[in-house]
Amino acid sequence: MATERASDAALRAEILRMAEQRGRMRTLCPSEAARSIGGEQWRELMPAARSIAFDLAATGLVDVTQHGAKVDVGARGPIRIRWNAVGDGDSGRDDGATGR
Repeated sequence: MATERASDAALRAEILRMAEQRGRMRTLCPSEAARSIGGEQWRELMPAARSIAFDLAATGLVDVTQHGAKVDVGARGPIRIRWNAVGDGDSGRDDGATGR
């Protein structure tokens, strides 16, 4: 159980890191974060990665989309994650070039 919570925390952090780095104009697939954290076992992390993405969307930090449109929790099929972070103090940046 502790390992599962650690994996969830690591996935959450990785999704946020990747989304912020890409900015509002680029998206990521939850599988990218799962691969980054889980290595060869990334597929096992996919349900958690999707769930965490929707949890983060509920906070306003990211949007979860399909074909560019926001979707609600429970959406089936491929999803993408886009940085949103309302009130992040950088609403004008769209190049995803954080940390450079």
